[in-house]
Amino acid sequence: MNPQVIKKLIESGLPDADIIVEGDDGTHFQARIISAAFSGKSMVQQHQMVYKTLGEKMGTDIHALSIQTYTPEAWEQHK
Repeated sequence: MNPQVIKKLIESGLPDADIIVEGDDGTHFQARIISAAFSGKSMVQQHQMVYKTLGEKMGTDIHALSIQTYTPEAWEQHK
């Protein structure tokens, strides 16, 4: 597994998202996802949305994924 494949999987489920995925050992990754689809959702719900895009790859091809999710407004405040 590589970061580009993970990014494409997330994009398929969250097409409006701005996504950065990093990781260089093939199993442990970090992702930052900014999406308007996260508006009004709790952090747990946001992460569930991301996990849903990855399906069965989580826990098999992807051993660990650290996720940071933001709405566009939250990202502007975070920067």
